[in-house]
Amino acid sequence: MAQQPVTVVTGGSRGIGAATCLRLAADGHDVAVGYVRDERAAEGVADGVRAAGRRCAVVRVDTSVESEVDGLFERAERELGPVTGLVNNAAVTGPLGRLADTSTDDLRRVVDVNLLGTLLCCRRAARSMTGGGRGGGAIVNVSSAAASIGSPGEYVHYAATKAAVDALTLGLAKELGPDGVRVNAVAPGVIDTEMHAAMGDPGRAARMAATTPLRRPGDPAEIAAAIAWLLSPESSFTTGAVLRVSGGR
Repeated sequence: MAQQPVTVVTGGSRGIGAATCLRLAADGHDVAVGYVRDERAAEGVADGVRAAGRRCAVVRVDTSVESEVDGLFERAERELGPVTGLVNNAAVTGPLGRLADTSTDDLRRVVDVNLLGTLLCCRRAARSMTGGGRGGGAIVNVSSAAASIGSPGEYVHYAATKAAVDALTLGLAKELGPDGVRVNAVAPGVIDTEMHAAMGDPGRAARMAATTPLRRPGDPAEIAAAIAWLLSPESSFTTGAVLRVSGGR
């Protein structure tokens, strides 16, 4: 019997990450939910995964810390089996504002989580998916439409890290393609999640709807659907792609 897919989702306790965990469970994945702070929310997502009939591991992880990333994958492999998929969703923005007014601590944290954390998780997944004679798997990085817009006056530092994620996606897809590992990204636009409140502007998603051709913010489930497709056999000839899911923005 073929192994059921086992997928690690970072930042899985809320927003796009939580929606992705639930969508993947509905599609037959066992899921490792990585979270950094809100254990109760992560356990709530795990309850949803198990209600769908799938197995779930819940792991606290700061993706910018190498040992914690290794621990995340080790727990997933021990409790669920060999990891076949990774969704790099964990990310931070820091407060909204101009780069000139952004603290060095905020800059460093954004780079550490959004870029270094994604690199560490990709590296660990690549080792898992290609080691020991194994071959095959899929990685989906959650990028952002900000990577091509630049987000002036809001978070150009965040946009810069997401542009780096796009470059990582393309390069790693070429590197791992011969091993049967596909690497793609989803670039969301303005999505109605808690991230806006965390940036200090809880009404931002609704306000930004006027700048989106579809005249509304996206729903996390719409991003989860794109991620699920990129992890599925239906996208078996897709790698190195950055799929924009932004309402036309």
